[in-house]
Amino acid sequence: MSLDSVSYIESELEVTSYIQNLKYALDNGAKIEFQIQRRVDDMRDEKYTNKYTVSTLFPDENPSEALKRELLTLTTEDYIQTVKDIRYPKRSDMREFGKAYNDEDVYIKIRVEILGIYGHPTTFVMSFHFAEKAFSPEMFPYRKERHNHENKNSKN
Repeated sequence: MSLDSVSYIESELEVTSYIQNLKYALDNGAKIEFQIQRRVDDMRDEKYTNKYTVSTLFPDENPSEALKRELLTLTTEDYIQTVKDIRYPKRSDMREFGKAYNDEDVYIKIRVEILGIYGHPTTFVMSFHFAEKAFSPEMFPYRKERHNHENKNSKN
């Protein structure tokens, strides 16, 4: 975590509400702003960049359309944490999620803001890239333990 942000865990109800609002905004004309090229990527292995990840996972698609579709699939179980941006305190908090695509973990960080007095919501996708470190179950406060569920089913 950087010195420019503070992270915290929202309640499950808050995360559910956030996701419902995100989906409503996306279904009603919200614009996707995606940082395909980021300065932070200059020092990063190419595999862990937004550009590489999106072009690998969605090679023949418009990145904004692909990301809109993928954001619509987010669930409370994908939630990792919420991040307050200390550098820009007037901006909305960012939410971090994690999902697996083709057995590879993908880190997702988004911020939703209303721009202008009568503006439409805009979803800023800051990060959508392969995770540099594999996700662990402890990172997901609301993920149900799948292996316990599978074990219960196998006994029947």
